[in-house]
Amino acid sequence: MTVIASNSAALRAQNGSRLANDALNTAMARLSSGNRINSAADDAAGLAISNSMTSQINGMNQAISNANNGISLAQTADGALSEVTNNLQRIRELAVQSASGTYSDDDRANMQTEVTELQKQIADAMKTQFNGVNLFSTSDQAINIQTGADATDQVALKITGLDMSAVTGTVATGTAAAGLGTALAAGDSRIGTDHVITAEDVAYGAQFTGSGSSPAAVDSSAIGSTVTLKAGDQMYEAATTAGTVTGGVDISTAAGATAALDTLDQAIASVNTTRASLGAGESRLNSVVNSLTNNVTNLTDAKSRISDADFSVETTNLAKAQILNQAATAMLAQANQSQQGVLKLLQ
Repeated sequence: MTVIASNSAALRAQNGSRLANDALNTAMARLSSGNRINSAADDAAGLAISNSMTSQINGMNQAISNANNGISLAQTADGALSEVTNNLQRIRELAVQSASGTYSDDDRANMQTEVTELQKQIADAMKTQFNGVNLFSTSDQAINIQTGADATDQVALKITGLDMSAVTGTVATGTAAAGLGTALAAGDSRIGTDHVITAEDVAYGAQFTGSGSSPAAVDSSAIGSTVTLKAGDQMYEAATTAGTVTGGVDISTAAGATAALDTLDQAIASVNTTRASLGAGESRLNSVVNSLTNNVTNLTDAKSRISDADFSVETTNLAKAQILNQAATAMLAQANQSQQGVLKLLQ
């Protein structure tokens, strides 16, 4: 039947051209972006899975960075304790030297001078921080490292408590003005030593037990005399600056040096325990990094198979769509031309 009111061939050619054009646009979008899924319409389920994997991959990459920071923290703490160990070993060496009867009091005083400086350095090491986080405390502490994409993925980097006060004593952190010192408490290393009363003692109201049962104030007549210090005595103390050490290991006498050996052995053992806890945590974090790196690699491969464009396939689809688009355009022209034959019937 010959008709001119409708042209089914042209409609079919138009539809074929539309489909070919859609396929051409899809292939070009995938080739230009490198992604198989450029919108939810391309693959709704695949898009959801791909986004979920992206969240996991991004979280794991950050977790790797977190774990590496945790390793750096552990290494910083261990480095500080390595130097503390060196200082403790040197103090112990000096204590063994001082305990020998072949040295004079002057020799021991010189040894104590070095010990005092090492005590200050140990006290400074105990203040070590990592990005503002205090690393050492007298009690156990745990620093939580986020090592995964989920809230529960955490590793607690444990640092056992470390108290060096038995070795270092109290290290002054500020400047104290000259004046009357506090009463000597039991155990103070100055108890039992001789003290020559000075004019400053009299001026500031120093009190000494002497031969009595309780401390009593001294007057100017006592200037130059010697007293043996006892618990409760108070004397003039010159201005002190940061770093002044009171208490702790004292090897200025043979007896003190001998007593210091046990204290130093305990301190070295404590440092070893803390370093062991840091080493264990560092080893675990290294394992976490290895595991996360493998997971990121595998998840990235899986995501690629879902969302990345296969260029060999898409270039084939592009060529096919171009040919179909050109053919549909040609057929549309032929369909529109086919009705011109009706004119001949009217001649």
